[in-house]
Amino acid sequence: MSQNSPDGSRANTAAATPQPAIDPHNPAGRKTFFGQPGMLANLFSVEMWERFSFYGMQALVLYYMYYATADGGLGIDEGVAAGIVGAYGGTVYLCSILGGWIADRLLGSERTMLASAVLIMAGHIALALVPGVTGLTIGLLCIAVGSGGLKTTCVNLVGTLYERDDPRRDAGFSIYYMGVNIGGLFGPLLTGFAWAKWGFHMGFGLAAIFMAFGLTQYLLTRKGLPATVHTVANPLPRSQYGTWIGIALAFVAVVLVLVFTGILNPGNLSDAVILVVVVAAVILFTTMLRDKDLSPDEHSRVIAFIPLFIATAAFFSLFQQQFTVLAIYADTRLNLNLWGFEFKPSLTQSINPVFIVLLGMVFAAAWTKLGTRQPSTPVKFGVALLLIGVAFLTFITQAHTPSVFIGWIVLVLFFATLGELFLSPVGLSLATKLAPRKFPVQMIALYNLSVALGTALSGSLAEFYSAENEVGYFGTMGAITIVLGVVMLLVSKPILKLMRGIR
Repeated sequence: MSQNSPDGSRANTAAATPQPAIDPHNPAGRKTFFGQPGMLANLFSVEMWERFSFYGMQALVLYYMYYATADGGLGIDEGVAAGIVGAYGGTVYLCSILGGWIADRLLGSERTMLASAVLIMAGHIALALVPGVTGLTIGLLCIAVGSGGLKTTCVNLVGTLYERDDPRRDAGFSIYYMGVNIGGLFGPLLTGFAWAKWGFHMGFGLAAIFMAFGLTQYLLTRKGLPATVHTVANPLPRSQYGTWIGIALAFVAVVLVLVFTGILNPGNLSDAVILVVVVAAVILFTTMLRDKDLSPDEHSRVIAFIPLFIATAAFFSLFQQQFTVLAIYADTRLNLNLWGFEFKPSLTQSINPVFIVLLGMVFAAAWTKLGTRQPSTPVKFGVALLLIGVAFLTFITQAHTPSVFIGWIVLVLFFATLGELFLSPVGLSLATKLAPRKFPVQMIALYNLSVALGTALSGSLAEFYSAENEVGYFGTMGAITIVLGVVMLLVSKPILKLMRGIR
């Protein structure tokens, strides 16, 4: 409808009606998920179910290994079992290199993720149905390789939903990270319940069932990703297929020789993984830095990632001890009798995800509200190291208490979770932002390598822990990490300069 203007002309009243502002990051007005791209909801769900099965299994596997055969376990030495868990956890992240390479050079991110999910499901089935060390070996190998591939590619798929300068990016990764921890919350609770009622294998079976559910859900709702996820970033020439097949077979042969000669054994698995991770990280950094196609900005950003790599490894060498030292602590030092019920020690592995679920959205909202005023990534990493150091020092207060109240480990994991929220989702986001365009997935693999190094260290460090040495152990770990946090804060500005405009 129109009306006469003061000069006698007719003006369209609609022109004077205020129009809603157009979101520059969603100009088409597509359906969003908490203000993020709608496809984030699908990837959130996939990762939630995969993490349910992963953490549900991991909550039981250490106890499955060192509990006596009369209690349904395998009777493996406690220290050796902790080392195997650390080596397995490190291998998961180490295999992210394999997953990243396959995604970048052979299959693309989306197809690699699907194949990885199938392999994970097969691993859980092996743990549930194949008895003894054979089922343990097959299961852990399949889950390690599959989880490595899925971790790398799923994060890359989340990264494809955003432009590099989109201020929603860190918040989106924080929301995605909540999916990880919702799965991590309910996985140990339900598999622990199955363990208490029907034994270890039923707990592993439950993990297999929900992994199958997650895979089915994704296959039914996979539309909506950018077309680029189906392309191969840096295709491997067919002429090189034979060479790489030969390298793979040679690697397998070397591992088999080391195993059968006893050089590689359950007692030194975590140390072996540490060595392999360090060598792989050096090779990957060197490969990218020597690539002549990198722009000066990309080259500088890769260099900036080196101290952040070290900080991440240091953080996770303590944080991942919730699956080694803290799991043993929960079984041997905590009073798990609450309200007249005797709980399984695996219950404590749901504490960290509870805090993530409660605080994840708070951090996501804070980063969104602060926008460009939020602390830089190096500062966030420094704060994370300080927090995990404080968490370990908290253990000292209960060193001489015969039966520790579970509230103390809740407090420890509260500080650890705050550190995790400052570092882990931010680190995933950072890897996608600093990645050279030629190596989009392999940069994420490099971030996962830093976590692999820390996780394997958590297994090796476990051999120094004992109830009699708690003050020395937790005090040393906490103090060293706090010093590293202070150093990171002091060098944050030079690192930020090397990041060339990335915060």
